[in-house]
Amino acid sequence: MPSNPAPSSKKRKRDDPSHESLSFELDLPSSTGTTASGPLLGTFPALQAPKDTPFKCYGRKKAKKDKDDDGGKYERTLVVGEASAVEFISNEEESKRAADSGCSYLLAVRDPRTSTIKILPSPKTPYILTRTVKALKSILPADAPSTLAYGEARTALGETFGTKKAKAAIRAQERNRVDVSAMQGVMQHVVDGIDIKAEGLLTKASCVEEAKDLANSSRLVPPFSATATEPGDIYPLNDIIPDAEMKALNILPIEQNLKHNDHVGMLFWKHCKWVNDHLKRVGQEEEKSKARKRKLKMLLYVSVMFLFRRVISHPKGLDKDSIIEKMSNVPTVVVDGLLSRFTETTRGSSVHILTSSMSTKFMAYLLALCLRVDDFVSNPKTLADDLSLSVTNVQAAYRSLGCKLKTLSDRERANRGLSDTLADTKFAVLTAPVQFPKVRTGKKKA
Repeated sequence: MPSNPAPSSKKRKRDDPSHESLSFELDLPSSTGTTASGPLLGTFPALQAPKDTPFKCYGRKKAKKDKDDDGGKYERTLVVGEASAVEFISNEEESKRAADSGCSYLLAVRDPRTSTIKILPSPKTPYILTRTVKALKSILPADAPSTLAYGEARTALGETFGTKKAKAAIRAQERNRVDVSAMQGVMQHVVDGIDIKAEGLLTKASCVEEAKDLANSSRLVPPFSATATEPGDIYPLNDIIPDAEMKALNILPIEQNLKHNDHVGMLFWKHCKWVNDHLKRVGQEEEKSKARKRKLKMLLYVSVMFLFRRVISHPKGLDKDSIIEKMSNVPTVVVDGLLSRFTETTRGSSVHILTSSMSTKFMAYLLALCLRVDDFVSNPKTLADDLSLSVTNVQAAYRSLGCKLKTLSDRERANRGLSDTLADTKFAVLTAPVQFPKVRTGKKKA
């Protein structure tokens, strides 16, 4: 057998430690003031650039006040390279993200001529490079798919690879889809039909006016004028006391007794302090004045209304004959008018009842008449005592007529001959145009 060759006494160069010795040194910045940035670190995702690809570095200078202590003068650096078929450029956003991740590299450069490895004094962060194929730059980017195309592609994908449940959902969606093209011919007919039907609909403004008119018509107050500019025109007197009833009232006995200061005995209801106080004031006015006679008739009618309220307040109601008998000294036409306006009767019965709504209406007519006598400034407390009601209820009734409750100034009280003891009393004042209280629709707070 051939013998093994004798080992060579000549060592290979890589095994000879004396053949090459490397030295390390720190590459200090040049004292000449040059601003070269030195080697840079870059990464090439998914593609490696050819070794002969030239790269250039571009930077934007910092403002003087923003320069770092290390002498860096660029706030933004861009690395660009170009090969025969591909262009490379650093992605600033991705590079900044890599720099913020906290990972940096210390670079060293080997000089084969001197067998020296120079270590750069400052760490580096990598520049993330992106590529662009030159041949594809002239091709315009494709438009994003439309909603319809996207839906069709998704449906096709679901029908091919979807589960049974997904395929069933796709078929159900197809069954429920509306064919818009089939409606093109009838769409105009539908629009025309809507226009025809909408002609009779109310506009927003007309709805508001109609609602306002409806609310006004349902108010339990005398007929009123919402456009009146004087308080006396808001509630006309002939709508409170019909002309026939006004003519039926005989004030001659009262006028004769006013001369002797004995008017109480001629009233239909003698226990009304409000009426008695006003008769004393009327007695001091001119006897033949038309205003005086009209005021006397209004006061006489107020006393009739007080008597009527006392008679009709029977819990079970009364028939007409019983009421006329109890009000025998009142003209029949007046009693008939009061019964027709302020009482209700059940079907098949002749009993007249003062219901809750009729009581509210009666109170509104009575206070509206008192306002005319008081020259549209009334004291609710006096009438509350005569009516045996709380002041709060009478004030609420005045508010329903559109009155405002307020105290009178010293001059206003002096002009009306009122005492200073009424300085803190709230009077019901009716002003024009009338403004009714708004209905509260909100929930009460707990």
